Amino acid sequence: MNEKGSISIHTENIFPIIKKWLYSEKDIFIREIVSNAADAISKLKKLSGMGEASLPEGYRPRIDVVVNKEKGTISVTDNGIGMTDEEVKKYINQIAFSGAKDFIEKYKDKTDDQQIIGHFGLGFYSAFMVSEKVTIDTLSYAEGQKAVHWESTGDTEYSMGDSSKDTVGTTVTLYIAEDSKEFLEPWTLRETLKKYFAFLQSEIFLTDENEKKEDKEQEKAEDKPEEKKEKSINNTHPLWLKNPRECTDEEYKAFYHEVFQDFNDPLFWIHINMDYPFNMKGIIYFPKLKHELETMEGKVKLYYNQVFVADNVKEVIPEFLLMLKGCLDCPDLPLNVSRSFLQNEGYADKISNHIIKKVADKLQLMFKKDRESFEKYWDDISPFVKYGCMREPKFNDKMKDILIYKTIYDRYQTQAEYLEGNTDEKKTIYYVNDEKQQAQYIRMFKEQNLNAVILNTMIDVHFITYMEQHNSNIKFMRVDADITGVMKNSDDNEDEDKKLLEKLEKLFKEATGKEKLKVKVESLKTESMPAVVLLSEEARRFKEMSRVYGGSFNTAELFPEEETLVLNSKNTLIRRIADLYETDNKKEDALTGASQIYDLALLNNRQLEPDTMAKFIERSNALLLRLL
Repeated sequence: MNEKGSISIHTENIFPIIKKWLYSEKDIFIREIVSNAADAISKLKKLSGMGEASLPEGYRPRIDVVVNKEKGTISVTDNGIGMTDEEVKKYINQIAFSGAKDFIEKYKDKTDDQQIIGHFGLGFYSAFMVSEKVTIDTLSYAEGQKAVHWESTGDTEYSMGDSSKDTVGTTVTLYIAEDSKEFLEPWTLRETLKKYFAFLQSEIFLTDENEKKEDKEQEKAEDKPEEKKEKSINNTHPLWLKNPRECTDEEYKAFYHEVFQDFNDPLFWIHINMDYPFNMKGIIYFPKLKHELETMEGKVKLYYNQVFVADNVKEVIPEFLLMLKGCLDCPDLPLNVSRSFLQNEGYADKISNHIIKKVADKLQLMFKKDRESFEKYWDDISPFVKYGCMREPKFNDKMKDILIYKTIYDRYQTQAEYLEGNTDEKKTIYYVNDEKQQAQYIRMFKEQNLNAVILNTMIDVHFITYMEQHNSNIKFMRVDADITGVMKNSDDNEDEDKKLLEKLEKLFKEATGKEKLKVKVESLKTESMPAVVLLSEEARRFKEMSRVYGGSFNTAELFPEEETLVLNSKNTLIRRIADLYETDNKKEDALTGASQIYDLALLNNRQLEPDTMAKFIERSNALLLRLL
């Protein structure tokens, strides 16, 4: 049998479309050709199960990928259903048809189409992305059929004839083009196969013919032939297929290390195993973070019948979950022929919503049943949870009551627990965003038996605003904001403080050279603190937001520096310099003391400017010399 002809296609030249539009990445040809091999095996097993085909004794589904760098070829061989002469003409020569689609239509009442993942006709032609010639040798499972050979050089012409193949199945051989020689490197080919087929249902074996030839020559020279045990490159039974009740913690951790090459153990995980209303299995891991920026380095791998589709498919996996790591296998995904793009957004939304629900349910259960573990993991998962609340209303609805805050007392409280007993109409949550810089304020809060929460991640700048917008009865204030209301002593003498203010305001303006310096005198609950600098919460927060967005606003004009120096009338040092300021020969000492107090208050709030720091150090040295 010898036949030549033109491939029947519905466009004038399909190959540029395949190369530039249908497939986004070059290595996808491997995914398509090997997927077709897996389809062929799946079809044969199903026909056998229905009694329409017989499997040889000891049948073991397998796919062999053989690379020969010297010859410039890659071949993919399966022991699946094979094709007849007529099927080659239909599925290969007439691209408009899909082998899988036709197979499903024929057996729609007898089989499950979820297991037929390929679109053989069109997927096969991805081979020409990297090949100057492609051949097929195939033998059908049907009795009395002859083996068929087919080849084409990448235009619309083909030739067909008899093949010498004597085993049921198909071999596709690619003669790799000059611009794609990198795939002839065994390591590159192995990594590509593992990328797409690490968990394929059929075993895959990779052979380097050149290496095999060298081994044989060496064995011959040594006269010591050694049998090498074959090992497939894939795991045909990934952990997500196992019943969650039968999985151990060690198995979950080992699977995580294998897939993500992360030597750290995950914090915990969610095993998804559902058949209705759609089929989806998988495992989502909450990784241990080394630093906050790592929250953007997650990876959720999407599979389609154990064939890798892509990382972080945003149509299926909610954006905030991309901070996590995991594998999701969903045979119901409505992919197009390139197996890369979703065709039904509504269906994808349903899958996405279910994933959100599963993650939220897991966190709720942990909070209710094992709060100790929930608190232990909170510092790692809080950026993810907060981001999820801001991005997904459904997630926020489930999480809002179990959001917890770490307090300055190293305890964890929900918002309700923090505000318990607060009867104010507008409830205030005080917070710290830099424990070292705000250490004095934290100490002051503790001395007054006040509580504050720690919000020190990058996302907290946005989260605070979000919480205020969605909870009209609460407000957040940093511990160095204008919080004199909680700092003041209830039995202070306001008249006396007013008199003291007149003297001290003039003194500190002269000492600092700042005529617009805002000064307050208050009787604070703690006597040891001479002064604190308080900032406008609104102005400071606006500036922080501006920095996050690249400083695109002129904050100096919109929100000028609103800084208040609060002097403690109960502090001995403050009263002493006020008296010295009115003594002629001690006025300079009062000015020096005021400058030092002001700089110390600033240091407890932020870093000093270089010039100011230099003067502060010089003044400190001079004051120390007076003591000697």
